Amino acid sequence: MIISRTPYRVSFFGGGTDYPAWYRKEGGAVLSTTIDKYCYLSCRYLPPFFGVTHRIVWSHIETVSTMGEILHPAVREGLRYLGFGDARGVEIHHQGDLPARSGIGSSSAFSVGLLNGLLALRGQAPDKHELALKAIDLERNILNEVGGHQDQVASAHGGLNIIRFQRDGEIVVEPLGVAKKIVDELEARLVLVYTGSSRLGPEEGSDFGAAAEPQKDTLRTMRRMVDEGAEALTSGDLDAFGRLLHEGWLLKRSLSKGISTSRVDSIYEAALEGGATGGKLMGAGRAGFMLFYVPVERRERLKKALSSFVWVPIAFDNTGSTVIYDDRGDSPRDDPSRVGLPGVGLA
Repeated sequence: MIISRTPYRVSFFGGGTDYPAWYRKEGGAVLSTTIDKYCYLSCRYLPPFFGVTHRIVWSHIETVSTMGEILHPAVREGLRYLGFGDARGVEIHHQGDLPARSGIGSSSAFSVGLLNGLLALRGQAPDKHELALKAIDLERNILNEVGGHQDQVASAHGGLNIIRFQRDGEIVVEPLGVAKKIVDELEARLVLVYTGSSRLGPEEGSDFGAAAEPQKDTLRTMRRMVDEGAEALTSGDLDAFGRLLHEGWLLKRSLSKGISTSRVDSIYEAALEGGATGGKLMGAGRAGFMLFYVPVERRERLKKALSSFVWVPIAFDNTGSTVIYDDRGDSPRDDPSRVGLPGVGLA
């Protein structure tokens, strides 16, 4: 059995500039971090005693005879993508720390973790960037899902990074060198709140390459805010970072009426009245998690203002997608080579 663990991400600035229709013309950048909340996937070859070939457990339990019968599109096409077949069945179980479709990159974390686990099942250990590119290929080119390219890169690599999207299609990950003391202080000032709703359809998105000129100006400004936010973090000016979050949210809302709702706006206003300096709705918009920056001395005040919502304590993750357990069952149980892939081991 293989167990992969893949973090969800929190995006601070630059969302929307990671769409290829945009960045291949203008270039893009995103400042984001992964957090200590994870998607877990266990993968193994299914023994031939159960009367089915494949068993997939997510919000449904699927027992099927052929891959073509699998309902979960990422699992079905992911197996095909990596060349699995029906001659040897697989069993895949999914568990997540946070709900799906809530703006924290859960679908891409699933794809990254799935590919990582299935490759490890074959004894392969792709590097993090290769894994990210495979997940992008699966989601955007094979499943034809609408969206940008930041989530797959963030979940695969892990850490606090600037992810730059070049016009030639290259994606460059720049880890942000921030002192641990500053990171600790930032974690203490960030509040992740679940609004109690999630998107039931695909991610909101648009062809940013065809955006009207005012939208283009806004996206260019949002891209520049990536470097401004990075400068605020590296210099330790965290309150400036919080104010920049507020500016970024106002810009994001201006892109489309579909980004926010009256309910989201009311929650955001309540947060500001409760002491938050700034914040944003996670993901493409309309529902899910909201992130707020609040000075430590006003944290309890904010907690009272948002007491009807679920607070999720977070810390930053630096591991990215990792195989945390490797027991493929193809050698004696006391053989240590079974837990010896490069970069792979027991956690």
